Amino acid sequence: MIKEEEKEQWLLQQILCGNTIAMKEFYTIYSGYLTTVCSRYVSDKDDIKDVLQDSFIKIFKAIANFEYKGLGSLRAWSTRIVVNESLKFLKRKEKLEIINSPVWDLPDMAEETEPDLDEIPTSVILEMIRSLPVGYRTVFNLYIFESKSHKEIASILEITENTSASQLHRAKSFLAKQINIYKTIKERSYE
Repeated sequence: MIKEEEKEQWLLQQILCGNTIAMKEFYTIYSGYLTTVCSRYVSDKDDIKDVLQDSFIKIFKAIANFEYKGLGSLRAWSTRIVVNESLKFLKRKEKLEIINSPVWDLPDMAEETEPDLDEIPTSVILEMIRSLPVGYRTVFNLYIFESKSHKEIASILEITENTSASQLHRAKSFLAKQINIYKTIKERSYE
């Protein structure tokens, strides 16, 4: 039996040789995951398809520059491309504009409590994230899922670090309220 890493390396080599069957296999393996990544940033289904199409074109054009670093590195590299293409789309199409908050507008993070996510389906949580205003959603995704610092987010989105922190706090507050509403509705439906 061939190890997963050997399969991934073989697939990569076949794509580099221009094998269209390997490209289709890559698409089949990664499209579901990359669609989920994209849909965290982009909310419209048709726009998601467009961003993914652009992403896969970019992946296949740039794959010769990819440096294999072990199992999962191809997925991580592809994810970065999808995130970058999603951000480009938001800046271009949705005119991603986050107003820079003054320093005094930075919320007190010490008061923040993490909501209890037990018994809430992942699909519901992802839908709540998609319902965030675009600025909140973008900062939240970059911070939580892409593990970017506020300094990195500020650089990517051309905002201040304080604005990034403020947007994240507001996103978390918004999600906490949505989670509480969801739980309240669920509790009442069991009564």
